Amino acid sequence: MKIWAALSNAAKGWVLLLRGDAGWRGQFTRSAAGLATALAIFVFIVFLVVIVVAIGSDIPGLFAILAGMFALSLPLVSMALVLAGTRTALGVAGPTYDVLVPGTYLLMGFIIVEGLLASLIGGPIVMVSWLALGYLLYRLARAATDWHTGISAGFAVLTVLLLVAMRQALYMLSSIAGSPT
Repeated sequence: MKIWAALSNAAKGWVLLLRGDAGWRGQFTRSAAGLATALAIFVFIVFLVVIVVAIGSDIPGLFAILAGMFALSLPLVSMALVLAGTRTALGVAGPTYDVLVPGTYLLMGFIIVEGLLASLIGGPIVMVSWLALGYLLYRLARAATDWHTGISAGFAVLTVLLLVAMRQALYMLSSIAGSPT
């Protein structure tokens, strides 16, 4: 039941955040425990997306499931890396939970939209989902931090660019690994 409450609160929090209501922070548990809960739900959602995408093909093995989960976890990795880099560049020591916890819930929705719809519809929805992700990350950075517009936009753009770059690198590496030598 805690999972449904966390997801419901996260959805309410994101609606409040997008409306500009300061009460959005109360919908998220912005602590280590809240981040652990968000990450556990994130891993479960990623696992479900990998399984649902694989339904039309052969049953994936353990390695294929783990590789799929790793690839779908790249948005979270890119957000965490860009957040750490931005904080280091700015010399900011404030709490990261205000960005990481709502961002993790945002990325769950992104993975569902991008992972499922992209496999069903194809190309254009992926680019639209990247644009939407960038906008939502910008809004999160503006609401959760005291960064000005340029830094918030830079955080959002760099997060999406790093995500795209990491996926392209994995695609190229998988092509090299799969080619005959």
